Amino acid sequence: MKVFFWVQHLLGIGHLRRTLSLARAAAAAGIETVVASGGLPVPGADPGGAKLVQLPPVRAVDRYFKQLADERDRPIDDAWRGKRKAALFKAYEKARPDALVTELFPFGRRQLRFELEPLLARAKADGCTTVSSVRDILVEPDKPERIGEMLERVKHWYDLVLVHGDPAFVPFDVTFPGLDRIAPLVRYTGYTVDRADAPPGGDDGEGEVLVSAGGGAVGEPLLRAALAARPLSAARDRRWRFLVGEGLPDAVFSDLVRAAPSGVIVERARPDFQALLARAHLSVSQGGYNTVMEVLAAGLRAVVAPYAGGHESEQTLRAHALAERGALQVVAEDELSPERLAAAIDRALAGPQLSTAGIDLGGIAATIALLQGLDGR
Repeated sequence: MKVFFWVQHLLGIGHLRRTLSLARAAAAAGIETVVASGGLPVPGADPGGAKLVQLPPVRAVDRYFKQLADERDRPIDDAWRGKRKAALFKAYEKARPDALVTELFPFGRRQLRFELEPLLARAKADGCTTVSSVRDILVEPDKPERIGEMLERVKHWYDLVLVHGDPAFVPFDVTFPGLDRIAPLVRYTGYTVDRADAPPGGDDGEGEVLVSAGGGAVGEPLLRAALAARPLSAARDRRWRFLVGEGLPDAVFSDLVRAAPSGVIVERARPDFQALLARAHLSVSQGGYNTVMEVLAAGLRAVVAPYAGGHESEQTLRAHALAERGALQVVAEDELSPERLAAAIDRALAGPQLSTAGIDLGGIAATIALLQGLDGR
């Protein structure tokens, strides 16, 4: 069986991370797997046994995702779109897949429909099964009619919709009204967590407070608040490790390194993040899908400051739903300060070690089983 994943990250890197975790598992299961990535290259991105194809990259200029720019910060135009579409079709034709999986589309990434709708038409003509892969929570669309457009695209183009969430925790229709109109196509997989065992030896992460902000593009406020919160918290005598994504500019990273006192390590994000989590004492992070679920799987006490810029509501909704289950402490982005963050850290440290709060974290295995079930359709 052959599977072709399309993924586009525009600001953070969570969409790419989730897709790569699925691609690695698919390849490990014997599926010939290709990932076509349309965002800026991410250092250390690991496709495992899958093949990673870098398309001409594009990113969001602002938090509202209204304007897109290429790798040289030039606004994209029709010439760029033509080049990008040609590169995508070349990768698809070389892969000759049995299944095409589009990450988030048609529930998002509307700006990329110029390449995706022709690709979906080609896949349909080839007899290729078409699958949408989408996280648990959607950002509320800026126009109500967008919901109807999404529904029509699903019904016209797709054979299957994989929702990487748990309906007993956050049903998809909480943020996607009209789900009942495509219910026969929808399968919940559980949350996708690429579990990793902590390697023996070494003490990185051991008993530490681990501060992270995903890809880093919008993480500076949290990182600076955490640095100032350390001496105010009950964890002041522990070692703190700050993991800074490549999306944070070098000048800001260097400034954080200079500002770090004794007992604080500031370094770029590492591929062994989950191993560090397994040894850590506490996690302080934003509320992205991947990080939160990895923290939950590690059973780690946690504080989350969900990103809420632009129209983003996804991280806030998920974080508060987890807080209601006693799984973590939340500091709202508009209330983020060293004092509030330190208080939340102290509350987390005073609480019990966490469990998975009864949430299904088996999404990777379930997704691979569903993809394998498509073979021969």
